[in-house]
Amino acid sequence: MADGAMTATFLAVIGGASLLAVTARRLRPSDRLPSLEGWALADRSLGPVWTWLLLGGTIFTAYTFAAIPGLAYGNGAPAFFAVPYTVIVCPMAFVLLSRLWTVARRHGYVTAADFVRGRYGSPPLALVVALTGILATMPYLALQLLGIRAVLAAGGVYPRGAAGDLVMVALFAGLAVATYRHGLRAPTVISALKAVAVFVSLTAVTWLVLERLGGPGAVFDGAAERLGGPALLLTPEQQPAYATLAFGSALALLMYPHVLTAGFAADGPRTLRKVSVALPAWTGLLALFGFLGIAALATGVRAPAGGAEAAVPMLVDRLMPAPLAGLVFGAITVGALVPAAVMSIAAATSFVRNVYVEYVHPTATPKRQVRIAKAVSLTAKVGAVAFVFGLRDQDAINLQLLGGVWILQIFPAVAVGLFTGRLHPRALLAGWGVGMVAGTFMVVREGFSSVVHLGGGPEVYAGLAALFLNLIVAVAGTEVLRRLRVPRGADLTDLPSRLSIGRRPETGASNP
Repeated sequence: MADGAMTATFLAVIGGASLLAVTARRLRPSDRLPSLEGWALADRSLGPVWTWLLLGGTIFTAYTFAAIPGLAYGNGAPAFFAVPYTVIVCPMAFVLLSRLWTVARRHGYVTAADFVRGRYGSPPLALVVALTGILATMPYLALQLLGIRAVLAAGGVYPRGAAGDLVMVALFAGLAVATYRHGLRAPTVISALKAVAVFVSLTAVTWLVLERLGGPGAVFDGAAERLGGPALLLTPEQQPAYATLAFGSALALLMYPHVLTAGFAADGPRTLRKVSVALPAWTGLLALFGFLGIAALATGVRAPAGGAEAAVPMLVDRLMPAPLAGLVFGAITVGALVPAAVMSIAAATSFVRNVYVEYVHPTATPKRQVRIAKAVSLTAKVGAVAFVFGLRDQDAINLQLLGGVWILQIFPAVAVGLFTGRLHPRALLAGWGVGMVAGTFMVVREGFSSVVHLGGGPEVYAGLAALFLNLIVAVAGTEVLRRLRVPRGADLTDLPSRLSIGRRPETGASNP
């Protein structure tokens, strides 16, 4: 049963998030007519601070903050692949997001599929990019609910039975209303509370853990006794899987619609470059969460079978004063609301722009597009709640693992397309199909493990192996189609076939 002080602090954090969501309209209110750009991208008006808060709050989800320490609790060193992975993302974001923003702003693109449509003149390729993004995002959205439920249940804040389900529905109902009315501005203002709550609570928890356990040396020694010394270090056999998982995950992350949506909301490429340099501060948080998983092991926390993600909430409940524990649980809950809102907005925007307008109602007015996007966003949240209540937790986790493999298969069309337009859209479509089939087969064959054996070789990340096949087919197919003189669609992006690495003229101003 939850302590009264813990519950009060938890409710105060959630109440603060709700109040902030109500004030979202004041964040650079727009006097323009309703438009999808205004609702989904906040009129591309966010300066460096707001973009840093939103992008960091979107990338670092509540489930990540629960799953990484849970993986560290159960497996030791391999869990820390997430630290180099999120470090690798930063220089990639520095280059890719700023370039993509420039092209998107110039041509009014709102989604990655918009860019693909303009770059290759291929509606089918743009459609598969949009659908892949939606397909990969939906289980990720459901995992935010699972993260909330796992954390709150472990801390005793989540009531059992129907009462707990009503708490979950109420949390997401408030989020749904705020997002429906204010679009991306709602998660943007909530991201400020997320950052403050997570940074403050995690710093306090880490300090108390170190003080009570006698320093980091004592933590790692205690964990080594229970997990086994070698498990806290990577073995030579684990290193290829660790490296490919970190690199492949970094490539995949920037292809997710919710990350691109947060990036497109910036007011200019200079802002995105500033934010990319500052993003490692969020990575430091992730490393501390992983450390708390080791600390939970050292203190003898016994997480339930198959529920390692509950290890850190149980540690917090055991060692922390009730108000601080409530702050931690509230911070993690708010940490789920930001990415969940952005994911639903991104999925809805992709559907409206690249499915509804392209194939159903090409003459839809901007006002109608916003209305449809709001309805789809609301439906996505309802679907996520139904998914969590109707299926096993492991089903959502398995689908999210597949989603990471799937989203990586649009990398050639989107990221490579920023630097060269020479790949033929039909070859890219064929490569995407081969990558999707091969990646899905490898993951399912290994019992829904994203790390697979390739023949008699080392274990590697399935998504990266599938991407390699994807690129081979795309390059070889382009050469064949070129020799057969098969025409391709018109390129409307004004990008040369090769882009220089130097500076380009920028559109949009950056707020200090």
